[in-house]
Amino acid sequence: MSRRASSKTLLLLGIITLGLTACSSESPTPLTTPSGQPTATVKDKEQSEPAATKLTYWSELNGNAASVKAKFKDIPFFQEWQKRTGVQLSFIQPSANQAKEAMNVLLASGDLPDMMEYEWDSFPGGPEKAIKDGYILRLNEVIDKYAPNLKQYLKEHPEIDKQIRTDDGSYYVFPFIRGDDKLRTYQGPIIRQDWLNELGLEVPATIEEWHTVLKAFKEKKGIAAPLTFLGVPNPLFGIEGGAFVGAYGIRKGFYQDHGEVKFGPMEKGYQDFLATFRGWYEEGLIDKNIASVDTKTMDSNMVTGRSGATIWNAGAGIGKWQPLVEEKIKSALFAAAPYPVLHKGDKPKFGQKSYAYVGTGGVAISSNSQHAAEAAKLLDYGYSDEGHMLFNFGIEGTSYTLKDGYPTYTDWILRNPDKLAPSQALSMYTRASYFGPFVQDARYVEQYYTLPEQRKAIGIWADTQVESYTLPQIPKTELESAEFSSIMMDVMTLVDEMSLKIILGVEPLEAFDSYVSKMKSSKIDRAIEIQKLALNRYEKR
Repeated sequence: MSRRASSKTLLLLGIITLGLTACSSESPTPLTTPSGQPTATVKDKEQSEPAATKLTYWSELNGNAASVKAKFKDIPFFQEWQKRTGVQLSFIQPSANQAKEAMNVLLASGDLPDMMEYEWDSFPGGPEKAIKDGYILRLNEVIDKYAPNLKQYLKEHPEIDKQIRTDDGSYYVFPFIRGDDKLRTYQGPIIRQDWLNELGLEVPATIEEWHTVLKAFKEKKGIAAPLTFLGVPNPLFGIEGGAFVGAYGIRKGFYQDHGEVKFGPMEKGYQDFLATFRGWYEEGLIDKNIASVDTKTMDSNMVTGRSGATIWNAGAGIGKWQPLVEEKIKSALFAAAPYPVLHKGDKPKFGQKSYAYVGTGGVAISSNSQHAAEAAKLLDYGYSDEGHMLFNFGIEGTSYTLKDGYPTYTDWILRNPDKLAPSQALSMYTRASYFGPFVQDARYVEQYYTLPEQRKAIGIWADTQVESYTLPQIPKTELESAEFSSIMMDVMTLVDEMSLKIILGVEPLEAFDSYVSKMKSSKIDRAIEIQKLALNRYEKR
C-alpha cells in the first residue's frame, strides 16, 4: 500500500500531540447514575471478565459530551458498547474543532488506528482515493462476511445503499443514517417572540417584513446586533441552509432547477441578496462581527439580548436559550420564523433539510488494521436491534424505560438532577443527538424537543420546496473528485471574499460581475459539468 510520508513526516509526528490525545491508559472516572451508584468502568470489567480484543478508535468527542466528561473512556455509552461486544477500545481523540488538522497529521504519520470516525466524503479526491492510497479499507467483502445487520438494512433500503457507495460501487464506511424524514429538518430562523409582542409586530415572513422587524429591534429596543448568525468556519456559513439567500431563488452552493445544475453565487439572485445584506449591514441590523461569529458568540448574543434573531437549531438554539433567558426574564420567548421569501404567500424555495445519509460520522476501517473482522463486528452492532436501542436510548432502567413498548427517556435524561441539559445527559448514555455508526430513531427527537416551541419550529422550517431543488448525495469518480475539489477550493475562496467585501462595503456591488468572471476563469463551469455527469450516473443506478 502507498503512503504519503515525506521528509516532513518527522516534523508532523513531532506536532501530532497538537491534534491527538491518546486516552487508553488512564483510569476511567465513574459517572453517578439515577440510582446514586457509579457506573461500572472498563477497568472494573477487565478485572472480572476475560481479556477482550483490543482495538484503536479515532474520533473527535462530541461537544455536549465533552462538556461533561473530557475523555471517551469516562462516558457510560462507550463503556457499555465495549461490554456488550467484548471489544476493548483505546481511543485516540483529536482536540476540539481540530479534527481535520489532526487527521492530516495522522495520515501523514502512516501509523493508523483500526477505526477512524471522520467525514470521509470530504477527503481530497474522495473516499475512492482514500481507498486507493491505502488509508481505508474497501468494505464490500467485510460487510458481506462480518456485518449481517448493516447488510440487511441496506438490502431493505436501496435508496440508502446507493448513497453510501462510491461511483465504482465501493463501500467505505459504516454510516450514520437518519432513519426518518422528521429527523432531517432541525434548523431555521429563530426570533424573540416576546419582543415582537412588545412592539406590536407579527412574525416576519418576507424580506421587507424582516427589515421592518430588525429596524424596530435596533431603533426601539436599542439592540446592538439585531440579526446574528455563524460566520465560521467561513463567511455566511449560517445562511447556507437557505435562510435569506433562498428568498432570491438561489442558494450559496449547488442546486438543481428543472434538471439543470446551477451554482448560486454566480446567479443574478446572489447579487440581489448581497445588495440586501449590504444595506442591512450599513444600517447596523446585522452583527458587525459577521465574519467571526462562532457558536459560543452566537449563544452569548442570544442569551444576553445583544441579538434578537438568528438561524440555528431547535435543540442547540431554542432548547438551550429558552430556559436560560426565562430564568431572568419570565416573558422571554424564542420562536421559529419561516424561511424568508420576497412575496407574501410564496412558499420558500430553499430551507435546511439534511440527507438521510450526510457523509458525516461514518466509521472507516484502516487498510493496515490487523483486526478488520473484529472492527466490523463491533461497528455492525449499532445496526442490530439491541445496538439500535443502545445507540438511540442507552441503558434500560437508567436512561430509558419501556412504556407500552415505547422507549421513554428517564428524568435523569430530561430533568437531570445535576442540571445537565437534555443534550448533555443524552450524550452520556446514547449517540442519538449526534453522529455514529447507527440508524437514528425518530422516537429520540419526539422526546428531545421538550418545549412546544421546538416542536412547532420543525413544522414551520420543513414547509419549503427544498426537496425539489436539492442535489442528491452524488458520488464522483476519483479523478472527478480530485478535479472538483481543486476547482471548488479556488471558487469558494472567491465567493467568500466577494460576499464579505460587498456586504461590508469594501467593494461596490458592481464588483459582482468581475467575481463571476474570476469564477469562470477558475473553471466553475467545469465543476458544474462534473456535478451534472455524476448526477446522470446516479439517476441511472
